[in-house]
Amino acid sequence: MADILITQLWTIGAPVLIALLVCSIVALTTTIVKVVQFSRLGIGRHAVAKRAVQAWRRGETAEALQIVERDNSALSGVVYSAMAMLLEAPRAPRQAQQAAVLLATQTLEASGRHLRVLEAIVQAAPMLGLLGTVIGMIGAFGEVSRGGGAADPAALADGIWIALSTTAFGLTVAIPFYFLSSWFEGRVERERAAMEIAIAQVTDVS
Repeated sequence: MADILITQLWTIGAPVLIALLVCSIVALTTTIVKVVQFSRLGIGRHAVAKRAVQAWRRGETAEALQIVERDNSALSGVVYSAMAMLLEAPRAPRQAQQAAVLLATQTLEASGRHLRVLEAIVQAAPMLGLLGTVIGMIGAFGEVSRGGGAADPAALADGIWIALSTTAFGLTVAIPFYFLSSWFEGRVERERAAMEIAIAQVTDVS
């Protein structure tokens, strides 16, 4: 496959191949950035925050606040925000809820940032691959036309085979990043649901 792609760099489909290479580099870089960001934000780490919420609902408010204060996950930060405000103003649960929702929204917005880059690459890569194939086929049959229909069948088959490789490369780029994009989005949605439940349990606004 690598030999075919190197060969393509000297053909009419080179711009498409270069575009696909750029897409793969951008997608890989975005994936690494998101993995590091999710780890830093503690996306998906819910055990500590859930334990704090349970302690809060048992009336152990000081202990609950200490539990989330020591944790650096995104959910614990949101829970801590709601708890701290309620301890300062016990009769203002709606204000505590609003503050926690605002923090949750900001965190989720940061978590979802750049995911559309992956989505765009997943959609564009197969189309770019198909474009490369079409361009390659045009070139191959152009040779047949210029030769008066007497082109070497082996050379024609080789040209078509090389042209079709751009579609394979486009799919090779798109498929793994499709699953990675879906995984990232699923993590963000689960975090959103966990935050909504935790805020409701802490503020208990009816």
